[in-house]
Amino acid sequence: MNLVQAAPPRPHVSHIPAPEIRPRRKIVGMSAILLPFLPEGSATQSVDGLAIDWAGLEAHTARTHASGLMPAVNMDTGYGNLLSPKAKDQVLQRTREVLDGAPFISGVFVKDKPGDPFDFDAYRVEIDRVHSFGGTPIIFQSYGLTQQSDGAIVDSYEQIGRHSKEFYGFELGTMFAPFGAIYSLDVYRGLLDMDACKGAKHSSLNRQLEWERLAIRDEVRPDFRLLTGNDLAIDMVMYGSDYLLGLSTFAPEEFAKRDRMWAEGDAGFYELNDVLQYLGFFAFRPPVPAYKHTAAQFLQLRGWIQTSLNHPQSPTRPESDVAILEDILERLAK
Repeated sequence: MNLVQAAPPRPHVSHIPAPEIRPRRKIVGMSAILLPFLPEGSATQSVDGLAIDWAGLEAHTARTHASGLMPAVNMDTGYGNLLSPKAKDQVLQRTREVLDGAPFISGVFVKDKPGDPFDFDAYRVEIDRVHSFGGTPIIFQSYGLTQQSDGAIVDSYEQIGRHSKEFYGFELGTMFAPFGAIYSLDVYRGLLDMDACKGAKHSSLNRQLEWERLAIRDEVRPDFRLLTGNDLAIDMVMYGSDYLLGLSTFAPEEFAKRDRMWAEGDAGFYELNDVLQYLGFFAFRPPVPAYKHTAAQFLQLRGWIQTSLNHPQSPTRPESDVAILEDILERLAK
């Protein structure tokens, strides 16, 4: 997959007032798990030539769960679009063993190209893969899905819902992937009308678009989880969003602590949120997909993984970033 590396254009949105802040709300946090790597040839159990740090993956999954966040594997943060079925099976198997029955999310990715039709059979295979390991699927977009009319997009999700009794949707801006799309509000309402669709991640990096969806969610289906994917506005939880973030993989315990502070009315929420947001702006600067390398640098600094290597097909950050990450880590420690 060729990831777009420029900053996204600002979409046209209607300017609505910011919704009321919702104090002391219990926040539901989900965290995309980084897949760590070892130097080539050093892993005893490499998969398709990738030397994966399985011990680091398992420890980070356990750490995330213990913090109170729900792990999400085979996401963009876990290079799910770049892994073979064999590698994804390994990730799912180890996740199931570590969590021992606790719930988790897993990405469902179908690779296609512009102009291809929606391939339900390919989605069905990937959904069944996730179900077989006890996970709940979150449906990544594809060209065949997003390049349809609004009505056909809704029909495609309904077809998925007839096969999977529980799934999450996903709106993905093109700054993350070229096949992504931010849906019309009519399509979003269609998702809310599906009992099988328990929620949807929204990754437009635009507050207005997310606030519009919150208003519809509150009106139509309050139990629907609007999972913010806005790593540049993690305070969206103050307005009623929950989250599924790549940024939280840098600091799952700190995110969980922040969430508890909000539920308890602790003003320390704001200071901790500020530091985490500073980390988010630094990590998710263009080219956005390189945030995964930043995550590996940060987790290595924390002593949680062995190296800062990332997938060979994913962009990297300069080594000079490490000094800034050290400063942020010190701020978090305070």
